[in-house]
Amino acid sequence: MAVVGRLVCARCGERYAPDALRWRCECGGVLDLAFRPRLDRRQMARRGPTLWRYREVLPLGPDETPVHLGEGYTPLLQGRVGGYPVWLKQDHLFPTGSYKDRGAAVLISHAVALGVRGVVEDSSGNAGAAIAAYCARAGLACEIFVPEETSPAKLVQIQAYGATLHRVPGGRMAAAAAAQQAAETTYYASHVWNPYFLHGCKTFAYEVWEQLGRRAPDTLVLPVGNGTLLLGAAIGFDELLAARQIARVPRLVAIQAAACAPLALAHGQGADSPADVQAGPTLAEGIAIAAPPRGEQVLAAVRRSEGQFLTVSEDEIAGATRAWWRHGFALEPTAGATLAGLARYLAAGARPREIIVSAITGHGLKAALALSDLVS
Repeated sequence: MAVVGRLVCARCGERYAPDALRWRCECGGVLDLAFRPRLDRRQMARRGPTLWRYREVLPLGPDETPVHLGEGYTPLLQGRVGGYPVWLKQDHLFPTGSYKDRGAAVLISHAVALGVRGVVEDSSGNAGAAIAAYCARAGLACEIFVPEETSPAKLVQIQAYGATLHRVPGGRMAAAAAAQQAAETTYYASHVWNPYFLHGCKTFAYEVWEQLGRRAPDTLVLPVGNGTLLLGAAIGFDELLAARQIARVPRLVAIQAAACAPLALAHGQGADSPADVQAGPTLAEGIAIAAPPRGEQVLAAVRRSEGQFLTVSEDEIAGATRAWWRHGFALEPTAGATLAGLARYLAAGARPREIIVSAITGHGLKAALALSDLVS
């Protein structure tokens, strides 16, 4: 085993070996991963169009075999929204239908390198499906804890991969608590707490950089619940800046549903930690996170980029979801929230020649019941 990097507590700075089977610091803080990526453009050019073309910047030993399903290098399509040119990353076209495959591929590859035989995870649906799929590919046992109100199509998908499904009453936080209790005896493959997941998500930045002709966009408009895609993208663009591949990092525009917006509220108040909120009902179930463990990091990343938070109403989410389906894009309502936020950002006035990238993060067929109600 040649596990790469070192785990570092974001709160107290305590350091742990990368093969430590722990999901948080002794102080309760989240763990980050410290390692030195080495972008090799010659090697990258020789590889096919998957996220593993960036092998040297991913935290796996050179002799480790990745667990893969052909994921990555999703299309980046140019279009117009409200008269403004924008780029849309098609991450709903991943093997399990969401961007969460980026993190799951790297995290489960790391779990295999550690020699673990089974994992647990909690999720509102997409991350659970991604972890279940890559565990199936790797031959690992998998238990997924979900809120009982999770979309039925996502539950079927998780079970179809062979994972053991636990439906937990009490919402997203109760599902997380149940998974963390199970993690006392089983490896916690958390898409939130485990930093290897973030380093899979950072391939979003490398792909956008390459697809834009090896340059960074001016602005990224991304959804934020737990913030894994935004944080991953921030890590990726920071690495590209350090490698002198770009001149600056993009401005981060974070989108939250108005029914559950602890980070938008905190940002507006100038606070460093998520605001205390109760999650209300929302079509955007994938970002309905009232207490994101990495909330402080998300707030810091947005401020560091001189970015902003925007919230969108349920009517805006529903309208954007319907409108984009009518343009041929099969997106789930959580992705509709992102594109509603994109429209709101553009309505405030984009800068001349501003290069704006957003994403469709999840496939609409995962939310067939909700879509049926929207269409009818």
